Amino acid sequence: MVTPRYLLDTDVLSEPLRPAPAPKLLEALRRHPGRLATAIIVWHELLFGSFRLPDGPKRRAIQRYLAEVVAPTLPILPYDERAAAWHAGERARLTAEGLTPPFANGQIASIACVNHLVLVTGNAKDYARFRGISVENWRS
Repeated sequence: MVTPRYLLDTDVLSEPLRPAPAPKLLEALRRHPGRLATAIIVWHELLFGSFRLPDGPKRRAIQRYLAEVVAPTLPILPYDERAAAWHAGERARLTAEGLTPPFANGQIASIACVNHLVLVTGNAKDYARFRGISVENWRS
């Protein structure tokens, strides 16, 4: 059995739905079958985004992609006690430094960190201040 190595952020999982997806990112996704996972917070963000759309072809296409591609092929990792503890520590540290990281980004970072996964995102700057997390951008 292959163990996940990478945690995909929302922007990465949304990429295949773009009219002109980034070829490098799509190729990187294909290179790592069985090595990819995502976070429950990312799953929420994807569903929330689809539910905000009016009923129509775009919404149905996104929901079909989530149900038929993402859900059956990627483990969706929980925000559990270990992740909450890591997140609380990092949030306290950053707050003491006068920084207020977005809560959802902290949750995603914590899931990647406690599961020893590399976070794949096009928004590396959103995660730059967290300690102990490895981040890659597969677009560049």
